Amino acid sequence: MGDSAKILFVNSEMVPYLPETPVAKLCRELPQGIQERRKEIRAFMPRYGCINERKNQLHEVIRLSGMNIIIGDVDRPLVIKVASIASARIQVYFIDNEDYFRRKQIYRDDAGKFFADNGERAIFFARGVLETVKKLRWAPDIIHCSGWISHVLPLYLKKAYKDDPIFSGSKVVLSLFDDTPSEALAPGFDQTILYGAIKPEDVQLPANATGMELAQLAAKYADGIIIGGEGVAPQLLSWCEGLGVPILPYQKDSYADGSYMDSYNAFYDNLLK
Repeated sequence: MGDSAKILFVNSEMVPYLPETPVAKLCRELPQGIQERRKEIRAFMPRYGCINERKNQLHEVIRLSGMNIIIGDVDRPLVIKVASIASARIQVYFIDNEDYFRRKQIYRDDAGKFFADNGERAIFFARGVLETVKKLRWAPDIIHCSGWISHVLPLYLKKAYKDDPIFSGSKVVLSLFDDTPSEALAPGFDQTILYGAIKPEDVQLPANATGMELAQLAAKYADGIIIGGEGVAPQLLSWCEGLGVPILPYQKDSYADGSYMDSYNAFYDNLLK
């Protein structure tokens, strides 16, 4: 497999579309580095309302848009946009919806309050990515999820999309950072997340699930876990260590000198053996 592998990056943020943070910088550099190591890549992120479409030259992909995703008995139109990072020869796909992703703030309002619909936004993002990849007819070998809003995707891939031929061979890599929300998601999220063949026993979330419990659910369905930064909650680290899946620990120096790229690449290759 190795060099010919297809890696799908599902990111919460990326430079230059959002201000530089350690996560946004990593999510920008990693796809380029992995592509330079002769793997085929695709990258996705939400189209937050603070992203300047004109400056970043986003445009809608009509052939991929037009689907409705039902969440909580409400049809939500899925709009797909794309932009290019010319210097890196990378295309970035954006998941968009008027209700979920047009507000100027990302996860919290101007007063710092966590948006009540953030759980639904994570559901929409996960399904939007998976449905778009199906339309692209591009079968990823690895789906690498980075950032808390991607944490619904591992469950959906392994339980709702497991019989789809596009994803039949896909492995999930989960990167964990210090961005896991401490707040509770909206009451009833444990029911809202149910989709397709997913049963409550597959989820096992309380009615007032927190971002931490969603992160644990994501880890449960991951094939490999990468500790992507400092500050990951000790209880989440302990949870991951008890799952028995491969874990790539955080090595600060490797991010400073760029050697983490080879470690990530080797981690993918080992999962695909």
